[in-house]
Amino acid sequence: MSNFYDKLCPFYHLIFEDLDASIEKQGSQLSAIIESNWSQHQTVLDVSCGIGTQAIGLSKYGYRVTASDLSANEVERAKQEAQQREQTNILFSVCDMRTAFGHHGGNFDIVISCDNSIPHLLTDDDILSALQQMYFCLKPGGGCLITIRDYDQEQRCGKNIVKPYGKAKIENGKRYVALQVWDFDEQHFQHYDFTLYMIEEDLNCKEVVTHAMHSRYYAIGSEKLIRLMQNAGFENVIRLDESFYQPVFIGTRPLT
Repeated sequence: MSNFYDKLCPFYHLIFEDLDASIEKQGSQLSAIIESNWSQHQTVLDVSCGIGTQAIGLSKYGYRVTASDLSANEVERAKQEAQQREQTNILFSVCDMRTAFGHHGGNFDIVISCDNSIPHLLTDDDILSALQQMYFCLKPGGGCLITIRDYDQEQRCGKNIVKPYGKAKIENGKRYVALQVWDFDEQHFQHYDFTLYMIEEDLNCKEVVTHAMHSRYYAIGSEKLIRLMQNAGFENVIRLDESFYQPVFIGTRPLT
Protein backbone atom coordinates (compact mmCIF):
# COMPACT_ATOMS: atom_id res chain seq x y z
CA MET A 1 0.00 0.00 0.00
CA SER A 2 2.70 2.51 0.99
CA ASN A 3 4.67 1.60 -2.16
CA PHE A 4 1.65 2.54 -4.31
CA TYR A 5 1.38 5.97 -2.71
CA ASP A 6 5.13 6.55 -2.67
CA LYS A 7 5.07 6.09 -6.47
CA LEU A 8 1.90 8.15 -6.92
CA CYS A 9 3.20 11.03 -4.80
CA PRO A 10 4.87 13.11 -7.58
CA PHE A 11 1.73 12.87 -9.73
CA TYR A 12 -0.91 13.17 -7.00
CA HIS A 13 -1.90 16.77 -7.77
CA LEU A 14 -2.54 15.83 -11.40
CA ILE A 15 -5.56 13.80 -10.33
CA PHE A 16 -7.30 17.05 -9.41
CA GLU A 17 -8.56 19.52 -11.98
CA ASP A 18 -7.42 22.25 -9.56
CA LEU A 19 -5.76 21.19 -6.31
CA ASP A 20 -6.35 24.51 -4.55
CA ALA A 21 -10.02 24.47 -5.50
CA SER A 22 -10.32 20.90 -4.21
CA ILE A 23 -8.64 21.81 -0.93
CA GLU A 24 -11.03 24.72 -0.46
CA LYS A 25 -14.15 22.76 -1.44
CA GLN A 26 -13.37 19.69 0.63
CA GLY A 27 -12.41 21.82 3.63
CA SER A 28 -15.73 23.65 3.36
CA GLN A 29 -17.77 20.46 2.97
CA LEU A 30 -16.07 18.61 5.82
CA SER A 31 -16.31 21.65 8.07
CA ALA A 32 -20.04 21.84 7.40
CA ILE A 33 -20.49 18.17 8.33
CA ILE A 34 -18.48 18.63 11.53
CA GLU A 35 -20.42 21.75 12.51
CA SER A 36 -23.74 20.01 11.87
CA ASN A 37 -22.92 16.97 13.99
CA TRP A 38 -20.30 18.00 16.57
CA SER A 39 -20.46 21.73 17.09
CA GLN A 40 -17.73 23.44 19.11
CA HIS A 41 -15.21 20.72 18.19
CA GLN A 42 -11.86 22.07 17.01
CA THR A 43 -9.12 19.41 17.11
CA VAL A 44 -8.93 17.06 14.13
CA LEU A 45 -6.82 13.95 13.57
CA ASP A 46 -6.50 12.82 9.94
CA VAL A 47 -5.19 9.23 9.92
CA SER A 48 -4.79 8.97 6.11
CA CYS A 49 -3.78 12.46 5.03
CA GLY A 50 -2.16 11.73 1.65
CA ILE A 51 -0.65 14.97 0.36
CA GLY A 52 -2.82 16.95 2.78
CA THR A 53 -5.97 17.76 0.80
CA GLN A 54 -8.41 17.49 3.71
CA ALA A 55 -5.94 18.38 6.47
CA ILE A 56 -4.98 21.65 4.77
CA GLY A 57 -8.59 22.41 3.91
CA LEU A 58 -9.74 22.01 7.51
CA SER A 59 -6.77 23.97 8.81
CA LYS A 60 -7.85 26.85 6.55
CA TYR A 61 -11.22 26.72 8.31
CA GLY A 62 -9.63 27.20 11.70
CA TYR A 63 -9.33 23.60 12.93
CA ARG A 64 -6.23 22.49 14.82
CA VAL A 65 -5.10 19.57 12.70
CA THR A 66 -2.79 16.62 13.33
CA ALA A 67 -2.22 14.40 10.29
CA SER A 68 -0.46 11.17 9.42
CA ASP A 69 -0.16 8.68 6.59
CA LEU A 70 1.50 5.35 5.92
CA SER A 71 3.47 6.80 3.00
CA ALA A 72 6.55 8.74 4.08
CA ASN A 73 6.79 10.37 0.65
CA GLU A 74 3.24 11.66 0.86
CA VAL A 75 3.80 13.03 4.35
CA GLU A 76 6.82 14.97 3.13
CA ARG A 77 4.83 16.36 0.23
CA ALA A 78 1.91 17.22 2.53
CA LYS A 79 4.30 19.29 4.63
CA GLN A 80 5.42 21.16 1.49
CA GLU A 81 1.85 21.73 0.29
CA ALA A 82 0.84 23.05 3.71
CA GLN A 83 3.84 25.37 3.88
CA GLN A 84 3.09 26.77 0.40
CA ARG A 85 -0.43 27.62 1.61
CA GLU A 86 0.79 29.09 4.93
CA GLN A 87 -0.81 26.32 7.00
CA THR A 88 2.29 25.67 9.08
CA ASN A 89 0.57 24.60 12.31
CA ILE A 90 -0.44 21.15 11.05
CA LEU A 91 1.52 18.39 12.80
CA PHE A 92 2.46 15.75 10.19
CA SER A 93 3.97 12.33 10.82
CA VAL A 94 4.21 8.80 9.37
CA CYS A 95 1.83 6.27 10.92
CA ASP A 96 -0.26 3.23 10.00
CA MET A 97 -3.87 3.98 10.98
CA ARG A 98 -3.98 0.59 12.72
CA THR A 99 -1.54 2.00 15.32
CA ALA A 100 -3.03 5.51 15.48
CA PHE A 101 -3.74 5.58 19.23
CA GLY A 102 -0.27 4.39 20.18
CA HIS A 103 1.24 7.01 17.89
CA HIS A 104 -1.03 10.02 18.46
CA GLY A 105 -2.66 9.36 21.81
CA GLY A 106 -6.24 10.36 22.59
CA ASN A 107 -8.46 13.34 23.35
CA PHE A 108 -9.12 14.52 19.79
CA ASP A 109 -12.50 16.04 18.94
CA ILE A 110 -12.71 14.57 15.45
CA VAL A 111 -10.93 11.75 13.61
CA ILE A 112 -11.18 11.51 9.81
CA SER A 113 -10.12 9.12 7.05
CA CYS A 114 -11.12 10.26 3.57
CA ASP A 115 -10.50 9.47 -0.11
CA ASN A 116 -11.28 5.73 0.06
CA SER A 117 -8.37 4.94 2.37
CA ILE A 118 -10.14 2.46 4.66
CA PRO A 119 -10.73 -0.06 1.80
CA HIS A 120 -6.97 -0.50 1.44
CA LEU A 121 -7.37 -2.69 4.54
CA LEU A 122 -8.36 -6.04 3.07
CA THR A 123 -10.08 -7.83 5.97
CA ASP A 124 -12.89 -7.02 8.38
CA ASP A 125 -10.45 -7.59 11.24
CA ASP A 126 -8.00 -5.00 9.91
CA ILE A 127 -10.75 -2.46 9.30
CA LEU A 128 -12.17 -3.08 12.77
CA SER A 129 -8.69 -2.65 14.25
CA ALA A 130 -8.29 0.72 12.50
CA LEU A 131 -11.74 1.84 13.62
CA GLN A 132 -11.00 0.88 17.22
CA GLN A 133 -7.78 2.91 17.08
CA MET A 134 -9.76 5.87 15.77
CA TYR A 135 -12.29 5.38 18.57
CA PHE A 136 -9.56 5.43 21.24
CA CYS A 137 -8.06 8.60 19.72
CA LEU A 138 -11.33 10.45 20.38
CA LYS A 139 -12.49 12.14 23.55
CA PRO A 140 -15.98 11.07 24.75
CA GLY A 141 -18.54 12.74 22.51
CA GLY A 142 -16.02 13.05 19.68
CA GLY A 143 -16.84 12.20 16.09
CA CYS A 144 -15.48 9.84 13.46
CA LEU A 145 -15.84 10.76 9.76
CA ILE A 146 -14.95 8.36 6.94
CA THR A 147 -15.43 8.64 3.19
CA ILE A 148 -15.18 5.76 0.71
CA ARG A 149 -16.24 4.94 -2.84
CA ASP A 150 -19.89 4.00 -3.23
CA TYR A 151 -19.23 0.30 -3.64
CA ASP A 152 -22.95 -0.38 -3.31
CA GLN A 153 -23.25 0.99 -6.86
CA GLU A 154 -20.28 -0.86 -8.37
CA GLN A 155 -20.63 -4.00 -10.45
CA ARG A 156 -18.56 -6.48 -8.44
CA CYS A 157 -17.35 -8.75 -11.19
CA GLY A 158 -15.13 -8.86 -14.20
CA LYS A 159 -11.61 -7.92 -15.18
CA ASN A 160 -10.12 -5.19 -17.33
CA ILE A 161 -12.71 -2.68 -16.09
CA VAL A 162 -11.46 0.69 -17.32
CA LYS A 163 -12.39 3.82 -15.41
CA PRO A 164 -11.34 7.36 -16.39
CA TYR A 165 -9.63 9.23 -13.59
CA GLY A 166 -9.96 12.98 -13.71
CA LYS A 167 -9.22 15.08 -16.79
CA ALA A 168 -6.14 15.42 -18.93
CA LYS A 169 -3.78 18.08 -17.62
CA ILE A 170 -0.89 19.97 -19.17
CA GLU A 171 2.05 20.92 -16.96
CA ASN A 172 5.57 22.04 -17.93
CA GLY A 173 5.12 21.09 -21.57
CA LYS A 174 3.75 17.65 -20.82
CA ARG A 175 0.25 16.22 -21.02
CA TYR A 176 -0.87 13.79 -18.32
CA VAL A 177 -3.80 11.40 -18.65
CA ALA A 178 -4.81 9.11 -15.76
CA LEU A 179 -7.00 6.04 -15.85
CA GLN A 180 -7.76 3.08 -13.62
CA VAL A 181 -8.12 -0.60 -14.49
CA TRP A 182 -9.89 -2.92 -12.03
CA ASP A 183 -9.61 -6.72 -11.89
CA PHE A 184 -12.09 -8.28 -9.46
CA ASP A 185 -11.35 -11.47 -7.58
CA GLU A 186 -13.65 -13.86 -9.39
CA GLN A 187 -14.00 -16.21 -6.42
CA HIS A 188 -15.46 -13.82 -3.83
CA PHE A 189 -16.07 -10.54 -5.73
CA GLN A 190 -15.08 -8.58 -2.60
CA HIS A 191 -11.57 -7.55 -3.59
CA TYR A 192 -10.09 -6.13 -6.74
CA ASP A 193 -6.60 -5.47 -7.98
CA PHE A 194 -6.18 -1.92 -9.08
CA THR A 195 -3.74 -0.34 -11.52
CA LEU A 196 -3.50 3.42 -11.88
CA TYR A 197 -1.89 4.39 -15.19
CA MET A 198 -0.44 7.87 -15.47
CA ILE A 199 0.33 8.49 -19.14
CA GLU A 200 2.91 11.25 -19.63
CA GLU A 201 3.32 12.76 -23.12
CA ASP A 202 6.02 15.28 -23.96
CA LEU A 203 4.22 17.75 -26.24
CA ASN A 204 7.45 18.85 -27.90
CA CYS A 205 9.03 15.54 -28.91
CA LYS A 206 5.82 13.46 -28.61
CA GLU A 207 7.59 10.87 -26.46
CA VAL A 208 5.18 8.95 -24.22
CA VAL A 209 6.01 7.34 -20.87
CA THR A 210 3.46 5.34 -18.89
CA HIS A 211 3.74 5.01 -15.12
CA ALA A 212 1.80 2.08 -13.64
CA MET A 213 1.02 1.89 -9.92
CA HIS A 214 -0.58 -1.18 -8.37
CA SER A 215 -2.65 -1.77 -5.25
CA ARG A 216 -5.60 -3.81 -4.00
CA TYR A 217 -8.91 -2.75 -2.48
CA TYR A 218 -11.71 -4.28 -0.45
CA ALA A 219 -15.00 -3.25 -2.09
CA ILE A 220 -16.73 -2.90 1.25
CA GLY A 221 -20.44 -2.08 1.22
CA SER A 222 -22.22 0.50 3.34
CA GLU A 223 -23.97 -1.98 5.63
CA LYS A 224 -20.72 -3.78 6.44
CA LEU A 225 -18.82 -0.56 7.17
CA ILE A 226 -21.64 0.74 9.39
CA ARG A 227 -21.69 -2.55 11.29
CA LEU A 228 -17.93 -2.48 11.82
CA MET A 229 -18.10 1.12 13.07
CA GLN A 230 -20.79 0.03 15.53
CA ASN A 231 -18.66 -2.95 16.59
CA ALA A 232 -15.79 -0.56 17.27
CA GLY A 233 -18.03 1.27 19.75
CA PHE A 234 -19.43 4.18 17.74
CA GLU A 235 -23.03 5.25 18.19
CA ASN A 236 -25.45 7.01 15.84
CA VAL A 237 -23.61 5.63 12.82
CA ILE A 238 -25.15 6.80 9.56
CA ARG A 239 -24.32 7.30 5.90
CA LEU A 240 -24.57 10.82 4.45
CA ASP A 241 -25.04 11.40 0.74
CA GLU A 242 -24.59 14.56 -1.30
CA SER A 243 -22.39 16.13 1.38
CA PHE A 244 -19.05 15.23 -0.22
CA TYR A 245 -17.81 13.77 -3.48
CA GLN A 246 -17.95 10.31 -1.85
CA PRO A 247 -20.46 8.84 0.62
CA VAL A 248 -19.68 9.95 4.18
CA PHE A 249 -20.02 7.69 7.22
CA ILE A 250 -20.14 9.27 10.65
CA GLY A 251 -20.33 7.97 14.18
CA THR A 252 -19.83 9.33 17.69
CA ARG A 253 -17.92 7.99 20.67
CA PRO A 254 -20.40 7.79 23.58
CA LEU A 255 -20.04 10.24 26.43
CA THR A 256 -19.83 7.40 28.93
